[in-house]
Amino acid sequence: MSVATFKKIAVVTGASSGIGAVYADRLAARGYDLILVARRADRLEALAEKISKAYGAKVEVIAADLQKESDLVRVETVLATNPAVRVLVNNAGLGRLRPIAQSPVQESLAQIVLNITAVTRLTHAVLPALLSRNDGVIVNIASVLAIHSLPISSVYSGTKAFVLNFSRGLQDELAETGVKVQVVLPATTATEIWDASGVPLSALDPDTVMTAENLVDAALAGFDKGEAITWPSVADTSLWDKYDAARSTLFKATQTGKPAARYNAA
Repeated sequence: MSVATFKKIAVVTGASSGIGAVYADRLAARGYDLILVARRADRLEALAEKISKAYGAKVEVIAADLQKESDLVRVETVLATNPAVRVLVNNAGLGRLRPIAQSPVQESLAQIVLNITAVTRLTHAVLPALLSRNDGVIVNIASVLAIHSLPISSVYSGTKAFVLNFSRGLQDELAETGVKVQVVLPATTATEIWDASGVPLSALDPDTVMTAENLVDAALAGFDKGEAITWPSVADTSLWDKYDAARSTLFKATQTGKPAARYNAA
């Protein structure tokens, strides 16, 4: 995502605050015009005005709740038909942190719709156009909880595990094309997602909390370095390399038609 030679468009979901708002700022600084998607029109308009003044970017806002079918279709249509779109940042997400037995099923379904269904549908919408131009970037925001589940994060961790594996599959599918996919796995980040999560940000160790600005700047630096999978808070990248190698070894070990010897009858 280097500075564009002409005005390409980056679409950012969940752009009214936090990670999405910072992505909007940074991508405008890199020369992109923007389409910003979020529920809160007033915040989107204020951000659009600020970015336009700062960078001279053209900024369109789409007030949309991606949990609603009609709103999701509107965004899908833009992604599929606007020939200037080159970047999609799938950032909109929802986290509800509490045990399943204490959670309304509607909370779980809302997380699935926003964190999985919307990401999948928007990717479906934009991908054919990007492939037709052999040029584009999809950034999917997952979470470190994609590889770890807490007693309060069963659904959220499950949705982010989907985002990670969905992104990795896409990366393999698109390896020989000009379309790139980056998946970013933030740890605890100071955003408004915590307000309704069930775990207030104030309850967490401040030393473990990254600012949204640092998160996005690290993610973009990772993209510039060619990273397909970016762990902004992990200093020792060999940890991921070892984890991934072990995952691959385990998968290879499953490729047999015989039950493991330990399951043989005595």
